[in-house]
Amino acid sequence: MIRTTPFHPRLGELNTQGLYTQWQGYLSALRYTDAPKHEYFAVRNAVGVFDTSPLYKYRIQGPDAEQFLAGVLVRDVRLCRPGNAQYTLWCDDRGFVMEDGVVFRHSDTDFLLTAARPNLGWFSDLRGRLRVEIEDVSESYGILAVQGPRSRTVLAMLMPEAGSLPFFGLADTKLGSSPVTLSRTGYTGDLGFEVTVEADQAVGVLDAILDAGRGHGVRPFGEEALMMLRIEAGLPLVDVEWHNSRTAFTDHERVTPTELGMGWMLRGVADGDRAFVGGAAIRRELATKSSRWASVGIVVDWRAWDMLHRDAGLLPPKDEHPLPYESVLHDRPTTAGGSQVGYVTSFMYSPVLQKHIGLARVRPDVASPGSEVHMELAINHSNTTVLARTARLPLFNPPRKAAKP
Repeated sequence: MIRTTPFHPRLGELNTQGLYTQWQGYLSALRYTDAPKHEYFAVRNAVGVFDTSPLYKYRIQGPDAEQFLAGVLVRDVRLCRPGNAQYTLWCDDRGFVMEDGVVFRHSDTDFLLTAARPNLGWFSDLRGRLRVEIEDVSESYGILAVQGPRSRTVLAMLMPEAGSLPFFGLADTKLGSSPVTLSRTGYTGDLGFEVTVEADQAVGVLDAILDAGRGHGVRPFGEEALMMLRIEAGLPLVDVEWHNSRTAFTDHERVTPTELGMGWMLRGVADGDRAFVGGAAIRRELATKSSRWASVGIVVDWRAWDMLHRDAGLLPPKDEHPLPYESVLHDRPTTAGGSQVGYVTSFMYSPVLQKHIGLARVRPDVASPGSEVHMELAINHSNTTVLARTARLPLFNPPRKAAKP
């Protein structure tokens, strides 16, 4: 049975296309108009709203809640003070990534953790004798992402806290008469916020935000625009950049936090004594430098791209829709006997950067920014390669995203 989110009664009216996909059993809009690029530019230039309610939401409470989370999450939640949020991962015993999510710390003993896939049983089995309660509150709340350079201006008209909230800060406040949690978080790589509200008050909160944003170019955006935004921002997606280690068939589908480009989460892990699931394996990987891959961005050489297509009698395509498949990376053109050095997991033409870009996994020895690689593609039903170079992630990183208010 397909379900609808708490915001659907209003967002469904705004969807002129009636195009949806299924996200964990909920309808999720692919796009609201016939041009997802317009929705994309609303986020990059003005303000857009995205319904992220299908995320699973787990309330974790009790005297030992911090101790519990410190033992199951990769990132040290003890460093996250009340009134802040933290992006994190959790792994299996072998140090392979299972899922990612954001943990919101409301107090010393009260947390909310989001996840893209169901994880309640796994977390519950790890409680042991700790004094902690884990409750699935997924259906009780809606979450609305309000993203873009004008998002702060719009939300500050409704909640003064938006004007002073730091990056990954959160505040329990009210929007009108509705209690909400406002956090400076999101999945677009831009200035943005998320509003968590009780399900029965979601439509009223959405209406207030849409009314406040009318003079600022507000519009809803769907998954097609979100995919463009998150690739530019270098944000990985489960089942695209990696597969949950519990459901992956082989280790080729699994990655460690370092291989996923999340090594920054491991600061202090090598020298610390915090025991967490997968920690021993991760420490061995760090000590032996045995990571198989490094996650990087790639930028295609536009001259090489244009020449390949024009020499084949084609107009060089500039398609912002991400490719639905991986592309192999070689150290040299295949015509020169190149061998594989990695693969591209997400690839598109970036409207704001005006370049063909991608997220890729390469051997550590070719991960330095500017390293030359050759991406495989098919032209006129024949495989060839095009010159590209590795780049640091994120590929689009405006100062406004994390700047102090």
